Amino acid sequence: MNAKGSVFKYPDNVDTDVIIPARHLNTQDPKELASHCMEDIDKDFVRNVRDGDVMVGGWNFGCGSSREHAPVAIKAAGISVGIAKSFAVSSTAQHQHSAAHQGRPEAVDASGRGTRQRGFSTGLSR
Repeated sequence: MNAKGSVFKYPDNVDTDVIIPARHLNTQDPKELASHCMEDIDKDFVRNVRDGDVMVGGWNFGCGSSREHAPVAIKAAGISVGIAKSFAVSSTAQHQHSAAHQGRPEAVDASGRGTRQRGFSTGLSR
């Protein structure tokens, strides 16, 4: 896979409530979710993200509650690949099961302990 685009880098422990705040969970519309993606940690993200961009996280990316809205919002915003030192384990099985069917961005565990898999925010096992 070749990824081209801007890189949006985030710290350790970015939880699903930061990726898509709970106050916006009243919709399933990917475009609406994308319009609020990362707004509590990066006010400029939605304005600056373009199709094909890359998201980089630290340790434990996607921790917190298991919400399908988070990877949907990230993908709909235009992110093509996510790279993190590790992905949260809390909802790994759920995300692994449905990731390929929802067209999520490809995720790469950069710790060297995980695997490469379709399914972003919490989709990798260690």
